[in-house]
Amino acid sequence: MDDKDNRRTRKRLATRQSISDAATRLFMERGFDAVTIDDVAAVADVGRMTVFNHFPRKEDMFFDREEEIQALAFGAVRGRKPGVSPIEAVRILAHDLVTRDHEFMLLSDDTRRFVKTAMDSEALKARAREMRDDFTRALAIVLAETSNQPTDDPNAHLAAGLIVSVWTVAFAEAQKLFDRTRNASEAKRCFITVIDRGITGTAAALAETAYV
Repeated sequence: MDDKDNRRTRKRLATRQSISDAATRLFMERGFDAVTIDDVAAVADVGRMTVFNHFPRKEDMFFDREEEIQALAFGAVRGRKPGVSPIEAVRILAHDLVTRDHEFMLLSDDTRRFVKTAMDSEALKARAREMRDDFTRALAIVLAETSNQPTDDPNAHLAAGLIVSVWTVAFAEAQKLFDRTRNASEAKRCFITVIDRGITGTAAALAETAYV
């Protein structure tokens, strides 16, 4: 990639981030349903079609980091060390994110507002369910492929469903604890406790399969 392409890519990413930042600020201030595409375009100082070029759906501006989250999960499974099972790789990822204080594990007033904004919008709740289902199917394929199993293996889809449920509950419980105590360390311990218990249960459910 030459310098011209690099500049074009940087400009495109900067515009996308500017739109995302503007949208997030408006969604948090007014609520998702009260904000229009034109509102976002005006605050980001871009045209309406520029917004759509970067975000085909309004909901995509709210959940703009979903691809990064998926990449972390899939990378952990694909890049696991020899002797580490696919299910164990997901547990290791959780511990690693907490140990590194990864931004996706930050528990704060901002994340509380993010969750509240999502829960206050039927459109966002529907999109979240859709994304969760898409992610579960994609994870099942990654689990199967990295275990030399057919992508329609029912055990892979069971494992993916259980893993996604465990992470969903773990994060929700950690956030609720943080909301009550404002103690991030305690909330992260809660997250890890639920992850460990849930992944242990998942491994037991998938005993004698290629995923344990």
